[in-house]
Amino acid sequence: MTVRTDPRMAAARQLYRQGRFHEAHGQCLAILKNDPRDAAPYALLGRIAADHRTFDKGADLFQRAWTLDPANAAHGADLARCLLGLNREQPALAAAVAALALGPRDADCFDTLGVVFSRLGQQARAAQCFGGANRLAPTHPGYLLNLGWAEQYLGDFEAAERAWRACIRLDPDNERAILALVNLVPQTPERHFADQLRKLFDRASGDPDRRLRIGHALAKTFEDQGEPVLALDWLLRGKTARAAAVTGLTAWQDGLFAGAAATAPRPAGAAPGDPSGAPIFVFGLPRSGTTLVERIISSHPAVVSAGEPMDFPLTARRLAGAPTRELMDGPTLRAARDADMAVLGADYLAAVRARAPGEGRFTDKLPLNVLYAGLINAALPNARMVCLRRHPIDSCLAIFRQMFSTGFAYYDWTFGLETTARFYLAFDALVAHWRETLPPDRFIEVAYEDVVADQEGQSRALLAWLDLPWDEAVLAFHENAAPVATASAVQVRSPIHAGSVGRWKQYGDRLGPMIDILVAGGVVTAEEVEAG
Repeated sequence: MTVRTDPRMAAARQLYRQGRFHEAHGQCLAILKNDPRDAAPYALLGRIAADHRTFDKGADLFQRAWTLDPANAAHGADLARCLLGLNREQPALAAAVAALALGPRDADCFDTLGVVFSRLGQQARAAQCFGGANRLAPTHPGYLLNLGWAEQYLGDFEAAERAWRACIRLDPDNERAILALVNLVPQTPERHFADQLRKLFDRASGDPDRRLRIGHALAKTFEDQGEPVLALDWLLRGKTARAAAVTGLTAWQDGLFAGAAATAPRPAGAAPGDPSGAPIFVFGLPRSGTTLVERIISSHPAVVSAGEPMDFPLTARRLAGAPTRELMDGPTLRAARDADMAVLGADYLAAVRARAPGEGRFTDKLPLNVLYAGLINAALPNARMVCLRRHPIDSCLAIFRQMFSTGFAYYDWTFGLETTARFYLAFDALVAHWRETLPPDRFIEVAYEDVVADQEGQSRALLAWLDLPWDEAVLAFHENAAPVATASAVQVRSPIHAGSVGRWKQYGDRLGPMIDILVAGGVVTAEEVEAG
């Protein structure tokens, strides 16, 4: 098929690069009026739509462009990006795979595909694409930043470090690369970025997200140098502006947990779900040991890891009729109670199997699935659910110390000591509800501290509860070569250690606002705090 492009497209692209979207839009429409089979204006219109987060319109436009110009991998990459924005993960993966097979011809196309693959848990393909982008544009810092993330997820920490150092050489003020490198490599008094980061922090006064990243980088720097109180001060400074921008948190949180609790128990005589016993859900609060326990289980030869798929929340939302624009909130969880549970279970399994083929057992380690435990038990009554618990103060501190995505409102509670503690209390109450309403042979709680203290004993007990025969491979979980796309990507490549147990005791009274709420909530005692 001959691809025709109007010479006026050059002007339209220039208008787009200048941010003159309305004029670029008009130019594209004029070109299409003259020749409706020109793929280029459809693609540029798609980019304008995607930039404005109108992903449904963007997907339609990129599909038209790709139909007219089927050899152009860039159209497929952009289509995949829009489909991902619509939470249509399986079609996004299919489009990305097809686009990659065409052989991208420019770095931006490779990078777009890398982002899509990474978000879909396809880390090897993501690294391939980011590597392709870097080969075509070796002086582009953004491609090096993304390549570093992919290499870290795959466990090649030396390659990740090389990529991030190269990125910083090209862009010395790139705080994303500095934060990534600081989190990977221990910072010493002789080798660190503290002075540079302080200057960047002062210059970023009008950018709360940038200050958040810089504050986290400084905090990790001073933690590595044995100054936890100074590290906490930088965390508080970095999070202040983001915390001030959060609105409606209490109402959202109350509705979310009430909606979750309302999904169990099921009414008497409710229709059964899908009978499969293949899924093993591992969930809990972030930084509570979910990755560690999932790696132990998935190191068993009879189990594969499906990563952290969004398939259950997305399937539940679709069957609930998507009552709101949010991925998860109280109304969505309540509406999902009326879904056909057998369909929910079967559709979830089909979505996971599309990425992790096979008939055997698999782990799903999405932490937020703790909110869906009632629905999981209804839709997949033979599935097992492992809920990680951790000492309340250590749990809240670990969360507060972690940098989460700022593009997902689910983590807005992590910007303050008090809001983190209140979320923990809501989580603790929900888990108590699951303990009372879910079958004990389907829902179990595992304490992170117990696993650290007795890895083999806890592993044996857990495998027995999962009806899996003992296998020594689970003790060498740190040798598991499967990708890890979580904040624990570095830690789970090493044997278990107790270094983070009781970490809260290093901070003296600086955690007072958090601890007071936890004591008032009854999850820790004043005596324990005094003894600490």
